[in-house]
Amino acid sequence: MGELLVRHAAVLYGCAYFGSIALAAAWEGLAPRRALSGPLRARWLAHFALGVIDPLVVRAALPMLDVAVAIAAAERGFGLFHHVQLPGWLAGLVSILVLDLTRYGQHRLLHRVPLLWRLHRAHHTDVDYDFTTALRFHPFESLLTGSIGVASVAVLGAPVAAVVLNECLFVTSALFAHSNARIPRSLDRVLRLAVVTPDLHRVHHSAREREMQSNYGSLLPWWDRVLGTYRPDPVDGHATMTLGLQGFGEPRHRTLLGMLANPFLPPTRSSTKSPMGPRRGVAREEA
Repeated sequence: MGELLVRHAAVLYGCAYFGSIALAAAWEGLAPRRALSGPLRARWLAHFALGVIDPLVVRAALPMLDVAVAIAAAERGFGLFHHVQLPGWLAGLVSILVLDLTRYGQHRLLHRVPLLWRLHRAHHTDVDYDFTTALRFHPFESLLTGSIGVASVAVLGAPVAAVVLNECLFVTSALFAHSNARIPRSLDRVLRLAVVTPDLHRVHHSAREREMQSNYGSLLPWWDRVLGTYRPDPVDGHATMTLGLQGFGEPRHRTLLGMLANPFLPPTRSSTKSPMGPRRGVAREEA
């Protein structure tokens, strides 16, 4: 099984990426969670354009670079798991858990360190929420987080198969968690015990400061529960909650150039600490 994952790493990653996009788009079309405030065509064009530019800069190389580093670690014997004797399956499981915990930690730092927040801010200026939000990352942020991921693989000496599986799980989880997909409440409560669901992660995109500083998890929701950043639902309900950042609501910030320029724009008080509150005059969604 491990050899199969390694041999077909690029194909598996491509299937996970494009397959998740197709499934998320179909799900949103059949059962959307929220009504979008802007035209879908312009939104998708801008986000997919960023999703193309981003790989050209870093993402096309970084997923495979993770695998290349894992292969080099195995051949040269560097990294923790090449000096600590563990069964292969256990080393792989621990690697996936540690890599996900690392993503949780770096996500919190992106929100807390002003310079890093500038890189991450474009992701939170989205006033809507669908699977293309998962493509809305500035290339400089992807370069930073991807480099941290590669370094983590090297330090761990993570098994190659675990790295391939981790990349496929991560991209699938990111597109699923950002999707505008309606899931029955009872099913969501069960799913969020093991994975980050759209309703769970949408809270993180709230315009409310306390809600935005919660639910940092990427693949697993456990770190938020253990480390005190778990918030089950937004105060104003998923259907009527306000998304985005005050000071970046103009249409120009939703264009491709606007997203690329975002880290270089002067910060405003509301965009660094206190996002705008909920819209007035809207009824709260029933739980």
